[in-house]
Amino acid sequence: MKRKISIIGSTGSIGTQALEAIEKLRDKFEIIALAGGHNKELLAKQAEKFKPRYTCLGEEGLEKICSDKENDIILVACSGKIGLKPTLTAIRNGIDIALANKETLVMAGDIVMAEAEKYGVNIIPVDSEHCAIHQCIKNISQVDKLIITASGGPFLKKSVEDMKCATVEQALAHPRWNMGKKITVDSATLMNKGLEIIEAHHLFGFDYDDIDVVIHPQSIVHSAIEYKDGSVIAQIGLPSMHIPIQYAITYPERFEGIKSKSFSFADIARLDFEKPDYEKFPTLKLAYEMGKLGGTATVCLNAANEEAVFAFLDGKIKLYDIYKITKKMCDEHKVSKNPTIDEIFAVDKEVREKTQELIKTERKL
Repeated sequence: MKRKISIIGSTGSIGTQALEAIEKLRDKFEIIALAGGHNKELLAKQAEKFKPRYTCLGEEGLEKICSDKENDIILVACSGKIGLKPTLTAIRNGIDIALANKETLVMAGDIVMAEAEKYGVNIIPVDSEHCAIHQCIKNISQVDKLIITASGGPFLKKSVEDMKCATVEQALAHPRWNMGKKITVDSATLMNKGLEIIEAHHLFGFDYDDIDVVIHPQSIVHSAIEYKDGSVIAQIGLPSMHIPIQYAITYPERFEGIKSKSFSFADIARLDFEKPDYEKFPTLKLAYEMGKLGGTATVCLNAANEEAVFAFLDGKIKLYDIYKITKKMCDEHKVSKNPTIDEIFAVDKEVREKTQELIKTERKL
């Protein structure tokens, strides 16, 4: 039988690559629905090619898609907070999730994972790092530590002064991955890795002190786990998002699908690793701190950072201002430990408004 799937965010980077993977596996999938952001033309082309039962543009229609119990799995590939409510709707309808939306767990990880357990739903991570960990773990009770790798982004070998005067173009010049602008800037500051730490905490139930980050410029080792006996198991492969996307939507089976090419240890030749520089990349340390506080601390972190990144992309602030603004908002935030979904969205809205005002003030100084 074909696996029935819907894709939320089909016109984005992950969504389009997912459809490329599905095209190679047309006999394995039936597409129930495609939901795009603002690219009406691309969504129309996708609908013509893949013949979903229905499509939607924007947020309207997402609840309907995620309430359709004919779905075996829903790929949540949209960016931003709009992914949270549809994900919860799908979970409450007993539909498995292939999750590529960071905000879902960063904003409401405790709620989402509790609901998934309650309704017996699998959440399969799409991020290459979390997907790697998912593939490595056989018996989670025997795992001692998670090790998340980071490429280090475009400023790994640059100085703090270089980062302070960096242009948007320099920040978007990622050496390994082709991603959307927001996530690429997050990779340049290592905030992306900070958000992944928070995600890993919720996905796998590990304390923050047991989640390490290591810089690995080649992006060949996607992440690893250390067992209690000292054995380390890593998942490796060429840097291609097609592989983790396909793994997530076909789990627990594996098919040939898209492969960039066969892996060759000899061609790779060397793998380098180093500790992250927390002075150079202070957003990473901030993410650890907010994760340990829990509750709405991570909501504040995510909202403030996102607004600051948008301001940087618009040329309103400098790259290093992203950290300064986000840190100030986090320092001033009064944390609510056990928020409801409505409270989470209220905090998100409030923080974004305050961050926007702070950015305006900063620009006047």
